[in-house]
Amino acid sequence: MASAKKTSEKAAGHFRFILFVAGHEPNSVLALQNLRILCQEHLPDRHTIEIVDVFHDLDAAVEHNILITPTLIRMDPNPPATIFGNLNDTRAVMALLLP
Repeated sequence: MASAKKTSEKAAGHFRFILFVAGHEPNSVLALQNLRILCQEHLPDRHTIEIVDVFHDLDAAVEHNILITPTLIRMDPNPPATIFGNLNDTRAVMALLLP
């Protein structure tokens, strides 16, 4: 059933993001706020945000080659895309959100 759900999510234009943060550092908190606002405005009910705190899951950061935080990776739709920083550059983030 899980693969059927994933297929239907992709068909419906579902977006999946991974946001790598460093605890409650100001730029990490701001990046999460900015991402949530943009997703709610432009992708309501069509997005999933996974938050990875590199202080608690260093293995995930290494696996994804994360060297700085905050870092946002759009996993779906393909191809993956990456943006760095607190996501306050709306134009750059929208280019990532809507390929």
